[in-house]
Amino acid sequence: MTARFQLSRRALLAGTAGALAMPAIRPAFAQGAPIKVGVLHSLSGTMAISETALRDTVLMMVENINAKGGLLGRKVEAVVVDPASNWPLFAEKARELLQVHKVDVTFGCWTSVSRKSVLPVFEELNGLLFYPVQYEGEEQSKNVFYTGAAPNQQAIPAVEYLMSEDGGGAKRIALLGTDYVYPRTTNRILRAFLNSKGIADADIMEEYTPFGHSDWQGIVSRVKRFAGEGKKTAIVSTINGDANVPFYRELGNQGIKAEDIPSVAFSVGEEELAGIDTKPLVGHLAAWNYFMSVPGAPNDEFKKMWHAYIKNDKRVTNDPMEATYTGFAMWAQAVTQAKTTAVDAVRTAMYGQKVMAPSGYEEQMWENHHLSKPVMIGEIQGDGQFNIVYKTPTAIKAENWSPFIPENASRRRG
Repeated sequence: MTARFQLSRRALLAGTAGALAMPAIRPAFAQGAPIKVGVLHSLSGTMAISETALRDTVLMMVENINAKGGLLGRKVEAVVVDPASNWPLFAEKARELLQVHKVDVTFGCWTSVSRKSVLPVFEELNGLLFYPVQYEGEEQSKNVFYTGAAPNQQAIPAVEYLMSEDGGGAKRIALLGTDYVYPRTTNRILRAFLNSKGIADADIMEEYTPFGHSDWQGIVSRVKRFAGEGKKTAIVSTINGDANVPFYRELGNQGIKAEDIPSVAFSVGEEELAGIDTKPLVGHLAAWNYFMSVPGAPNDEFKKMWHAYIKNDKRVTNDPMEATYTGFAMWAQAVTQAKTTAVDAVRTAMYGQKVMAPSGYEEQMWENHHLSKPVMIGEIQGDGQFNIVYKTPTAIKAENWSPFIPENASRRRG
């Protein structure tokens, strides 16, 4: 899929949650400039494997809302740019969206380094960014709404599961990550959490590799040796982007099975697994807040909407797509409530917004700019889907300032 995309006028058979079929005729829009939605996702480079589907999710939502008459009676128009997995370029493209295209809102970024790159731009120009991916926390900006998971909504519950009897009772943990802020900060939190549970530093292995890393033979061999020293071992993966493909391939090559050394991933979902043979990976885990295999009407409607838009019933959905969908729906509700797209008014209207998400849980936006979200852990299946083996009974409020970071002791969490 290319960075250029011409918005089509084809009819969609499904809408947002609770919507019926699209009208047979094109709606008439009120006079005035269109509402512009910026799309800031990598469509080339190492992160394109993950981010392209998020571009398409925003375009799907734009087309759907226009089919129902737009927002405030005005047409919604997507403005797509490609920062090409180049972190400084993210900031340039963010400035272009805000100053040149004058977008009303932006949906974008995947890696924390890209989010950190654009944050000063959105704060300087008072733009509004919806960030749809799990991250390390330790941040809160009035110009960002975080619709992915904070560590207490993904990383910590996943490690708790690995240490439980159901998860295999791990006593040693190998922390493998891509070398940037999200894995390093997440693993700092996890190391402190593990220490608090009686896991000594000697029983924690920690290694980082660059984006796009492809030679995993040595690292996987070291994990096998680490696991062979007498204690049940598990892998916690914060590997991002296309490096996951050779990593999982090497696990298979070296015969690492889930019953021996289970691996839980925080950045691997259905979209990433679509590109590899998953049979050797059956039983390995991923922790998210949504899986395509979630049963129920909200997810059925989401998948139907996606397949009608993308015109391919085999295309998967995943967690960051669901977070994009939920964030877009909340933003549209807030604009409708505020009767304007002005950032300050929309920001205030966002607080308390609720959406019945495809996860099957009602999610709420809090004044800390984070969503309440459920926690789910899934086992990889041979068909690239996940069998959900654990989920929380309710949505969990995000704790974006981790109690396992000592500097946060004086922060007010709420």
